[in-house]
Amino acid sequence: MKRSDFSYHLPQHLVAQYPLVRRTDSRLLHLEGQSGAISHHHFVDLPGFLRPDDLLVFNNTRVIPARLWGLKETGGRLEILIERITGSHSALAHIRSSKSPKPGTTILLCAAQEAEPCPHTLKVTAREGALFCLSSEGGLPLSEILQAIGHMPLPPYIKRVDEVEDQTRYQTVFAKREGAVAAPTAGLHFSEELLAQCDALNVGRTELTLHVGAGTFQPVRVEDITQHRMHSEYVEVNEQVCQAVREARARGGRVVAIGTTVMRSLESACLATGHVQPFRGNTDIFIYPGYQFQCVDALLTNFHLPESTLLMLVCAFGGATHVMAAYQQAIDAQYRFFSYGDAMFLTHRPESSGTP
Repeated sequence: MKRSDFSYHLPQHLVAQYPLVRRTDSRLLHLEGQSGAISHHHFVDLPGFLRPDDLLVFNNTRVIPARLWGLKETGGRLEILIERITGSHSALAHIRSSKSPKPGTTILLCAAQEAEPCPHTLKVTAREGALFCLSSEGGLPLSEILQAIGHMPLPPYIKRVDEVEDQTRYQTVFAKREGAVAAPTAGLHFSEELLAQCDALNVGRTELTLHVGAGTFQPVRVEDITQHRMHSEYVEVNEQVCQAVREARARGGRVVAIGTTVMRSLESACLATGHVQPFRGNTDIFIYPGYQFQCVDALLTNFHLPESTLLMLVCAFGGATHVMAAYQQAIDAQYRFFSYGDAMFLTHRPESSGTP
């Protein structure tokens, strides 16, 4: 299984830099897993692809304003991206600077990229691999600092600084539990009105939590994808979710994962027994062609980066040949790609467990 099997050429103008006026204005590509049939729609058409008794599973994580700007005491500027809050005054973070700060370094925080220092400071206390341990001891809790001067952590392929609109649009309407540093982007297309339409069709809803980390953008650097080391993210799948899945199965409904984060969460909850059961902890599950799916029947997802683990997951679910053909059709039809882009709805192709 080679990384290059999941490569495609994407014209840069198709990378969405801003959200559309309304969440539901995005387009929707439908891929039928068994046949590979592809059709083109708009997101408002999604209820037409759902059946009574289906179950929609959402990720209710909430994106925190995880990007900070600062200065070392020597004057060098740096950028901080919080990866995970570890305590009221502590976090693990990525730091980008001309020279990596050493433990003991004090960082003078700034309200914006080129601004002067503000009263808030952080201290580098240690290093864990590529991540830095930061502390705000002696100052405000870290969550309050982020709310005061933090910026929305837009993905690296969005080539602009965050704006006021991103505070709401890079957040799902059902976001509840703070902790993500990247949005579960499949959920960005839903409005309250569209959710109500799904409810009226007798389509069930339940929510789990996966706090998306910056590792979601980590590239696969090895050609043999089985050698790739997957990043870890925190997941909570409670008994209520498990019961909703069981009931959907019992009434003949499908389990529909709203995004790859939900897919990874549900499949992680099935690893121990082959059946969904409560799961709480970190998961580093890596799903690629050959994986045997246990829980999910249909997937709603955005379009993903070439050679990325998320594209590999989608190929595992819908069949690599079918998925890559759908991506080419999306490019030819000028779909918008990635976080603020369009979506695709695909059903499982069981025989897709073979080679691409």
